[in-house]
Amino acid sequence: MGSRRGPLKSAVPSNIVSPVRRCSRTACGRPAVATLTYVYADSTAVLGPLATYAEPHCYDLCAEHSERLTAPRGWEVVRLTDGSAPARPSGDDLEALANAVREAARPQERAAGGGGNGARGADSTEAGRRGHLRVLRSPES
Repeated sequence: MGSRRGPLKSAVPSNIVSPVRRCSRTACGRPAVATLTYVYADSTAVLGPLATYAEPHCYDLCAEHSERLTAPRGWEVVRLTDGSAPARPSGDDLEALANAVREAARPQERAAGGGGNGARGADSTEAGRRGHLRVLRSPES
């Protein structure tokens, strides 16, 4: 009987493939530091820290290409901060958290306050909308 080769013996040696993810740009071999994702429904390009896993619909970029990134006309670029540095909450973050806690504490008031006025009152704080994202006015204004 001939020798039977298993999948481990016939596999390509792993030292040929680099464990470091590289920039997705053509002819760029630098290590990737950020991941670019497009949200077509919102016409937005999101550039954030390097994703844990390489995804087929995302692009890994090196530091130089991530800094020079531009989006097509009419699109927005959202740059997410790197999670390696501990971020301190800003005043806006704390205010948003306090507002969310206040809102969660009074669901009975909204339901008992009359069907039409409760929904209209909630929309009066909305300043703008883009897709599923909302911009809210500050309670002081």
